[in-house]
Amino acid sequence: MKQHPEVNEVQEFLEIASDFEDPLEIIRESLSNAYDAGATEVLITIRNTASGSDIIIEDDGHGMSRDDLKSFFDLGNSRKTDSIGHKGHGTKIFYKSDRIVVDTAHDGTNYHAVMDRPWEKLNNKTLPEYEVTEMETRPDNTGTRIQISGFRSGEGFDPASLTYDKVHHYLKWKTIAGSTAHYFDSDQREMDVVVDLDQEIDDSRDELATTNQLTFPSEQLEPDTGEFPATRMCKHYPPREIEFEHDSGTSTVEIVGMIGGKEARNELPTYGRHSVQFGVWLAKDHIKVEQVNEVLTHDNEFIHFFFIANCQDLELSANRGKVRNKASSLYKELKRELKHYMTKIAEDPWFKEDYLETRKRAQLRRRAQSQTTSLEDRLDAINPAEPFTPTNRTEVLLALERSNTHADTEITVEEYKADHEVPAILLEDGDPRTSHVYVELTTHFENDYPLGSADTILCWDYGDIDVLREYERHGYHGGDVEIDLQDDRIVYHHKDRHTVDIITVCDRIAAQEHQPLTSLD
Repeated sequence: MKQHPEVNEVQEFLEIASDFEDPLEIIRESLSNAYDAGATEVLITIRNTASGSDIIIEDDGHGMSRDDLKSFFDLGNSRKTDSIGHKGHGTKIFYKSDRIVVDTAHDGTNYHAVMDRPWEKLNNKTLPEYEVTEMETRPDNTGTRIQISGFRSGEGFDPASLTYDKVHHYLKWKTIAGSTAHYFDSDQREMDVVVDLDQEIDDSRDELATTNQLTFPSEQLEPDTGEFPATRMCKHYPPREIEFEHDSGTSTVEIVGMIGGKEARNELPTYGRHSVQFGVWLAKDHIKVEQVNEVLTHDNEFIHFFFIANCQDLELSANRGKVRNKASSLYKELKRELKHYMTKIAEDPWFKEDYLETRKRAQLRRRAQSQTTSLEDRLDAINPAEPFTPTNRTEVLLALERSNTHADTEITVEEYKADHEVPAILLEDGDPRTSHVYVELTTHFENDYPLGSADTILCWDYGDIDVLREYERHGYHGGDVEIDLQDDRIVYHHKDRHTVDIITVCDRIAAQEHQPLTSLD
């Protein structure tokens, strides 16, 4: 006996609704539905209430018929074809609420639909129901109003965290308000989008007004005359439709984009980290879905590019966050076409010879300016009236060479390897001496280096003598240590006796300047 597999309807609704984690996706879904309904104006209102968020979406579209309304509430019964939303998943995010009320006027009839406590019922393993009442209305009275009350925003979302800027950037990156379709269809309908946030959420302005079109920063093919002339350079690459073949047939990709410097890119909206959102985007319904920066050759930084490649034959994951059919021949051929196209863009003489060369020259100039400034700062810091004091080991060696001018004993640096534990080999009256090198003698003990690994410790001065006396009292590496500053030596007793000479460069210089030696006790 043949049997059909069964579906747990409640669990399926619950899973789909839960899969939409970002409550702003309500806006994404609503804008797409409003556009499909022929709307020219959409108003989205978000209010913060004690029991959750109230979200109201109103549009002036042609409204929903009885069958459209059924598809709105059903799962997997959308009346769309290949566009986003054809699986009927998106509106299920509305189920994460206390109440859904839909008023929609279509062809002389107003439908009033109410669904109470959908989220509570789903979590109690009950399929929520909705009730529809009909009233006659004027044939020219169209449009839809959806009110979602007590929306369960979920963990990590607080309506109070919304701002107009955040909503605006979301609209332009994640919804049809950031569509590039108008570059391919001059008759594409413009839709005004207005967002009104509760004063308690954001009182910085009365409302946000935008459209359903993403536009690039204005072109500027020539460099500026400023210090970094490439940063505002920008070139548009006109819309291009490319057909490509794959195992399932033929598809079309629609590509449009720009190349621009930092200032030009800053004129674009931001969603997430601004520095990583550029490159090449795959899109469906001209809404950006996923980056494919690997189609750019390795010698080109993706950050210069912002291209949107729309293909209606892409299949998206249930939450629309990713492309689902990546294993298909279509996806592989699409990427191959994009790589070919982007390689030609990267060979554009304007990009290689004008923009990149201008940018490179500015970077070299900036680096030279930085080095000049650094040198000027170092020169300004030199005061011949102040005694020389080294700040690192190399300067200690430089001071040692200076001290030879009038010293009784000449000590020169024969070899220096900074990354070695014993970095220097000195020549004292022609005899080689292995040596540690420090600005202060105390550093040798603080760094925990052994005392038997070198003949000498070369330092500018002793550092804190009380610290050295502590090592004498408590011992070092299991042995006794005597730090004889009078005779400039360290005597270490541990099984054997080992003596390390101390060379203090500041005293050698003070001696030739006829200054008193450092007090040793």
